Amino acid sequence: MTIAGPHLAAVRDSSCPSCTNAPSSEEHERPETARERVNRKWNEILQETRVAQTGVQILFGFLLSLAFTPAFGDLEVFDRTLYVVTVALGASSVAALIAPVSIHRFLSGLRMKDEVVEAAGRLMVCGMVLLALTIACTLLLILNVVTDSVVAEVIVGLVMLWFAICWYVIPLRLRRKSRRRR
Repeated sequence: MTIAGPHLAAVRDSSCPSCTNAPSSEEHERPETARERVNRKWNEILQETRVAQTGVQILFGFLLSLAFTPAFGDLEVFDRTLYVVTVALGASSVAALIAPVSIHRFLSGLRMKDEVVEAAGRLMVCGMVLLALTIACTLLLILNVVTDSVVAEVIVGLVMLWFAICWYVIPLRLRRKSRRRR
């Protein structure tokens, strides 16, 4: 099955024989101009930023509220230190993921969209790394309170391995596969 719309890329269903044998929509479309490509990339970054910002802002709000709970006073020094590190990572992630909007606003109209897109892409990657670290620290903080610290560390390690696979290994494998095809 192919899903297409004026603003959607074609999606192929690998279980459908006619779709896997059909030429891709890219083979039938006219090539993008440099301006169209940079505008498409910018729109993609905006969509990705919206998704990431929502998650990091909810997590950050949760983290900020923890310090005002009665149980916070019972945390040991390690957990309090971990909390401070986690909040700092969360704030840094928020900054990196919102920065593309600020950069765009400051440079709008200066015909620097290529530079804006490049900087925004790098900040998104940085923000995602900081977000993964924030999530790891949050998990460790919570699991240290509810379970043995060794169990907490093993669980956090496994979850971070899963993050690395989903966020980095799979995309890099797909990128390498795409390059070999070209």
